[in-house]
Amino acid sequence: MRAATAPVYGGPDVVRVSTLPDPVPGPHDLLVRNRASTLAAAGVAARAGSPWFARLAFGLRRPRSPVLGGEVAGEVVAVGEEVTRFAVGDRVTALTRMGAGAHAELVLVPDASAVVPTPDALTDVDAAVLAAGPLTALPFLTDHATVRPGTRVLVVGASGCVGTAAVQVAAHAGAHVTAVTGPRGLDLARALGAAEVVDRTVRDVTAPDADDAGRPRYDVVFDVAGASSYRRCRHLLADDGVYLTTVPSAGILWRTLWTARRAHGRRGRVAFTGLRPTDLQRATLHDALARGAAGTLRAVVDRAYPLDRVADAHRHVEHEHKAGTVVVTLG
Repeated sequence: MRAATAPVYGGPDVVRVSTLPDPVPGPHDLLVRNRASTLAAAGVAARAGSPWFARLAFGLRRPRSPVLGGEVAGEVVAVGEEVTRFAVGDRVTALTRMGAGAHAELVLVPDASAVVPTPDALTDVDAAVLAAGPLTALPFLTDHATVRPGTRVLVVGASGCVGTAAVQVAAHAGAHVTAVTGPRGLDLARALGAAEVVDRTVRDVTAPDADDAGRPRYDVVFDVAGASSYRRCRHLLADDGVYLTTVPSAGILWRTLWTARRAHGRRGRVAFTGLRPTDLQRATLHDALARGAAGTLRAVVDRAYPLDRVADAHRHVEHEHKAGTVVVTLG
């Protein structure tokens, strides 16, 4: 089989397409012919080994797994003798362990992992996209914040993989969503349900101003790209508001610990959704695909690259401002 491999940390040029032995399923495994996966900021960090905390997850000196990629969307081509939930020919969507192993034409998926049937209404590309951003947005906006009709939500970084999902999840829950994005994402954010949009190249929404006392306060500030900080956004929060971010730092780790048991008052939260228990990941994946099939969650594709151009996909994610999710197609 062919796979995108990155045996060492470095720039996009370390990624190459290699021929590897076909994996052989064990008694409890599915062998999936992968059709689509995605590449987002976490995948770039896994390839680059930067920022520093990426190496804690992916390997200190070199990538623990040279094959990157976290989502699998394709067709089962073989099953182990103990597998009962799936059969050859089934379309499935799955998450790989620690975001590794999916940028390959054939992927082993344990039957007990986060793997679910792909709804007929979704293409494999749709399923891969819905298995990416929503898997972060949904837990943040349901487990770490209470989003309901009337909730005021500010999404910083609203046009990327996680941001497009966050805008949709919050808007569908009835929240009043303000989306902060670059010029390319303004119309997209409106189309996804944002009530207000802010061009980050024109206005820094976190900067205090003379009329700060009269500015709106947000029940949730969701910084999906680590572009700000709790300290910079604190004045934007309502009295019981919560600041959420996907990017760890010393400040937000301390703030998370400091406010973890607080029932009231402004709070900060960082979470590592990839470390959630498998049953919760599977439930969230099922929820995301069901929302996609029902039309309440749209799979937003920025650009699709075939496997042979996976290095170009890394360059695009690393250097361009996306409007949606970058897809890697296989087969």
